[in-house]
Amino acid sequence: MEVSLKKVVLGLSGGVDSAVSALLLKKQGYDVTGVFLDMGTGDLEGARAVADEIGIDFQTVNIEKKLSNLVMEPFIDAYLGGLTPNPCILCNPKVKFPALIKAADEIGAEYAATGHYALVDYDSTSGMYRLLASPGDNDQSYMLSRLDQRILSRLILPLGSYSKSDVRKIAWENRLSVASKPDSMEICFIPDGDYAAFIEKHRQIPPEGDFVDIHGNVLGRHKGIHRYTQGQRRGLGVAAGKRMFVLKIEPETNRVVLSDAEDLAVSEIHVNNLIWVSIKPPETAIDVDIKVRHTKLLYAGKVIPGARDTARVIFDTPVRMPAAGQTAAFYRDNVMLGSGIILRRESI
Repeated sequence: MEVSLKKVVLGLSGGVDSAVSALLLKKQGYDVTGVFLDMGTGDLEGARAVADEIGIDFQTVNIEKKLSNLVMEPFIDAYLGGLTPNPCILCNPKVKFPALIKAADEIGAEYAATGHYALVDYDSTSGMYRLLASPGDNDQSYMLSRLDQRILSRLILPLGSYSKSDVRKIAWENRLSVASKPDSMEICFIPDGDYAAFIEKHRQIPPEGDFVDIHGNVLGRHKGIHRYTQGQRRGLGVAAGKRMFVLKIEPETNRVVLSDAEDLAVSEIHVNNLIWVSIKPPETAIDVDIKVRHTKLLYAGKVIPGARDTARVIFDTPVRMPAAGQTAAFYRDNVMLGSGIILRRESI
């Protein structure tokens, strides 16, 4: 099949970001096909209505089985293992973007696009595509920090230079019906945000156990380790005379260790599943800015590559302890260089 350089498939969810992305691409002269990734939830009819409204082709791709096998089950396993995973970061390289690129290949489109707030460019010096943070107020490069060169070389991100308010304004000015539709803030397969209920629905309910302090003294009873994450303060139900936080989760003993905030600052973490997205793998330590959760905060430090796909991450000043299972993403001059998965402290 002949490949068209002006043909693009766009992940169309029925929300304002993907709708404005479709509109911008069409105005730039692209032949746009909206693709709704069907996972058994989501606003299929809303996405179809957006496609009709803007005047683009529309199709659905069922990803339910792959999402279950490659994202949902590992998400549950990680939570039951005392980790706090980010399923969206896992889904993007394993399910979402491969499905869009496959859809592009099937219709002879060179590109795939989404409504993420980030940028892609090509660095002629290194011969690599680079993922860049958006200069706007809603940068999502962190969520794309596991993508590879094969995906980046096919990717268009129409909203990369826009702010969220810009996108809303474009939607209103073009009288899009989704202009006032609220943003979805939850995981797509847990739309109500109740992680514990989702896990209990799919697995045997984890048993209750002990809250303990760092010396092993019992402080109370917890309702199952799947209900807690590192750094959590609210909802513990422990009267200790001072604010207590979850320091770590021990699935092997079914204990949740609590402490005050003094133990939550760390100067070093370790990661595995290390990948380099926008640069070739460095052989020695490199200075970077580090993002350890999906916020605007960046911390200065360095990455020291280790054996195979591991690395030490050293912060210039101590930071509030990142949750094991989350992603540490590495930046330099607004370029998202790579990322790794944060290990539990007892694994260090």
